[in-house]
Amino acid sequence: MDKLAICVFFVAALSAACAEFCQKPEVTASAYVTEDATVLTTIAFTTQFTLKCSNGAKGISLYAEVEGRTLPAVRLSADNKYQVSWTEDIKKARSGDYSVKLYDEESYAAIRKAQRNGEDPSNVKPLAVVVLNNPGAYLGPWVNSELLAAVLAALVSYTAFSAKSKLLA
Repeated sequence: MDKLAICVFFVAALSAACAEFCQKPEVTASAYVTEDATVLTTIAFTTQFTLKCSNGAKGISLYAEVEGRTLPAVRLSADNKYQVSWTEDIKKARSGDYSVKLYDEESYAAIRKAQRNGEDPSNVKPLAVVVLNNPGAYLGPWVNSELLAAVLAALVSYTAFSAKSKLLA
C-alpha cells in the first residue's frame, strides 16, 4: 500500500512539474467600450484576445490586472480565446488607454505574495499586456432640447407682444 501511495505521489509531482506554461506569448486583441452614456450609470469595458504560445500551450488559466484591480480572464474556447470585462462609474472612467496586464497562475501567485508581504506587485513581469482605448463617453447635449424649446418659445412670445404693443401705441 505504501508503494502505491509513493507511486501516486510521484506521478502527481511529475504531472505538476510538466504543467504547460506559455513561452514567448503573442496576443491579438479587440476591444469594446460603452460610448453612449446618456442613460447609463456605468461604462462597460470588454477586451477579447487570442493567446498564441511558441510552445503550443493551450488551456492556460489567466488573470488580468487593470488599474490595480485583479480580474479573471474567462476562456471562451479551446483555441486560447479569452475575455476580460469590467465596469466603472461614469464619473471615474477616464478617456485614454487602459493597460490590461495578463498573468498566468505562477505570476499571479507572485503578485498575491507580494501584496501579502507589503511589497510592490509591479515588480512581477506580466505574461502580456493588452492596451484598451476608451475614446470617452457621450453624455448628451450640453443643453436639453426641452429647455431650448421653452426659452425660444418665451423669446418669440416676448417679441410678438412687444411688437403688438408698439403697433397699438
